[in-house]
Amino acid sequence: MNATATPTAVSVPDVRVRRRRGSGLGPGGLLSAGLLGAVLLLAVFGPLIAPQDPDALNLSQAYAGPSAAHPLGQDGNGRDLLSRLIVGAGTALIGPLLVVLAATAAGTALALAAVWYGGWFDAALAWVVDAVFAFPGLLLAILATALFGPGLPAAVVALAIAYIPYMARIVRGAALRERALPYVAALRTQGVRPVLICLRHILPNVAPLIVANATVSFGFAVIDLAALSFIGLGVQIPDADWGAMVGGGLTGILQNHPQESLYAGALIVATVAAANLLGDRITERSEGRV
Repeated sequence: MNATATPTAVSVPDVRVRRRRGSGLGPGGLLSAGLLGAVLLLAVFGPLIAPQDPDALNLSQAYAGPSAAHPLGQDGNGRDLLSRLIVGAGTALIGPLLVVLAATAAGTALALAAVWYGGWFDAALAWVVDAVFAFPGLLLAILATALFGPGLPAAVVALAIAYIPYMARIVRGAALRERALPYVAALRTQGVRPVLICLRHILPNVAPLIVANATVSFGFAVIDLAALSFIGLGVQIPDADWGAMVGGGLTGILQNHPQESLYAGALIVATVAAANLLGDRITERSEGRV
């Protein structure tokens, strides 16, 4: 009896997302996520829930203390501090969010293309990344506002461009390690298109690292845009913004009324700390260290 050997198809396991061991984000990570979520809700719905008009002047009540109508007191122009802090969350956070979304999308796309095609494209990307890294992002934003005028749009575009090389370098390193794994070679042998391999397999497996670095970058963007508003190149007075409020409260500090700068500065510090802690926890969880 002659047995005829029949070829068997080699199946490629579904490796779109390799599960990581972990016990969640932990108390610190959950607290940070909750704080960021609450602040983002303020950024979206702030104008609807602010108890007072944040731009209403009352010079006779300059630096007035807390009261039933003004729980946190009033600034040097008699404006309600609580309302300005709530409404200021919008300009303080929406700008950094746009910076991170744009930089992450562009940096990830460039990194995946460089990893897959390699050669001159990868070398050119590495050269551009090194060149931009030598130019501080905040300085680029200052130059953009000097050229196109003070305001949030120019600063957001400039910072997004400055953050792209950072995201591209992080994603490129992770994607290079992923591309060297055997399942990628198996998929190529079966004739799967490169773009599908990148989008359906490599990208999901490096997504936790992308999310972690985007979260940390969000904190840096909050600081950068607040610094621009502080020196008068970002959000313009009288619009409410945390960075502008820190700068606007300097006169009050000299007059022994530090509440405006203190409250706004505390919110900036808390938001940045929460973003950094959450990013660290996501990184630890994705690497299986928690």
